[in-house]
Amino acid sequence: MHAQTAQDTIPQVLVYKKVDTLSLTLRVFKPAGFETGKKYPAIVFFFGGGWIGGNIGQFQKQAVYLASRGMVAILADYRVQSRHHTTPFEAVADGKSAIRYVRAHAGELGIDPDRIVAAGGSAGGHVAAATDLTKLDEPSENAAISARPNALVLFNPVFNNGPGEYGYDRIGARYTEISPYHNIRKGAAPTLIMLGTKDKLVSVATAGAYKAKLTEAGTRGELILYPEQPHGFFNRGEWFIKTLRDTDVFLKSLGYIKGDPTL
Repeated sequence: MHAQTAQDTIPQVLVYKKVDTLSLTLRVFKPAGFETGKKYPAIVFFFGGGWIGGNIGQFQKQAVYLASRGMVAILADYRVQSRHHTTPFEAVADGKSAIRYVRAHAGELGIDPDRIVAAGGSAGGHVAAATDLTKLDEPSENAAISARPNALVLFNPVFNNGPGEYGYDRIGARYTEISPYHNIRKGAAPTLIMLGTKDKLVSVATAGAYKAKLTEAGTRGELILYPEQPHGFFNRGEWFIKTLRDTDVFLKSLGYIKGDPTL
């Protein structure tokens, strides 16, 4: 990993959405040597926390690293139950608003609007996948600008919300609207899934079924399993490095970054 400088950890902060008196923000980390006029690939991270809590800074280390690899890396805030008394549906609507904002402002941000990755962990992984697959857009926004990412990087995502799966107790009969698994279709974004084999919230079988459904729809789905690891493993020690390296390899395979991982 490259040596961090003070500049790396001071992001540009932008308001992407206002809801009543609430302003939702993005933290934008630009690549070293950023050149105005160039179009860089972008990655937007959504934090985990069960749609209840969580911290926008969760993926800051991953963002700083991917900025060092030539991407515009963005951390997105979104509404959660503990702070905003909202449901998973508002979280997804905010996620879609964030991707749409980044695409709509791609010119001024130096971003290629056709190379935007949505990423996240746990419930944030759900939000990322749902930006691509669900139709939970804010009706007030410009539907002519797509809120769908071009690729997905998902860290132990809770992306099946059907009966017996994570979140069904809160979502209930509306699961068919919000569950990424139940909305996979032709044209779904290429997807990397990273999961520990001892995850108690997302089973290996659930992730395998998700990958199979992507394949059936004609989309590239990669599932990497990490032995004996529990939910949230990607935040810690060697697993932080391994998952970030696997993310790097996946993004390189899409042509979004070049060269070998630097960590």
